[in-house]
Amino acid sequence: MLTRGLAALLVEGLSGALAVEILKISPDFIQMLGLNQSLTPSRSNGFLNMLKLMQKKTLELAIEAESTTGPVTEKDAGIDGRSPGNKISEVKVLNDVKGTSPAVEIKSRKETIRQKIETMLNPVVLEVEDVSYQHAGHAGVQGGASETHFNLKIVSPIFDGKTLVKRHRLVYDALQEELQNGLHALSIVAKTPTEAEKL
Repeated sequence: MLTRGLAALLVEGLSGALAVEILKISPDFIQMLGLNQSLTPSRSNGFLNMLKLMQKKTLELAIEAESTTGPVTEKDAGIDGRSPGNKISEVKVLNDVKGTSPAVEIKSRKETIRQKIETMLNPVVLEVEDVSYQHAGHAGVQGGASETHFNLKIVSPIFDGKTLVKRHRLVYDALQEELQNGLHALSIVAKTPTEAEKL
């Protein structure tokens, strides 16, 4: 019954969504909903595997639809990106997923933080440490939420000529989406290459 309930939750939540929306879903929502408090590690892994399978099937169907009907344009799909006549062509994906591997990658928050910092700040040294376990039960951390607290060490030439406040602002701007979706706190060491050499 529990497995059926978890599957039904995904079916209900994903039905009618655009393929790009389904493919972009992060497993973080499990913590946001508090589901992890009610699931054993094996149940939680099973739930994530169901999500990954649905994402994989979504991508396969989207690619199949493109091969038979051609890309769905906004003009064809209508204002809301949906085509009323065909369930598969409802998903306005096809230009978004071209060249994407059917094995949909689900990234952890740590990996996402690393990717965003590397893209936006071009660091020569980057260390990302998840210290969420040290803050379990603290105010602002919901239930069993994970990946909420991180230590960052960033050495980048982008910091040259910038005050500490401005350096931290660059980091917070790069991770704005994460901070709005469950990331609770950052401890930041931000230095220029010259400063790092002096340590």
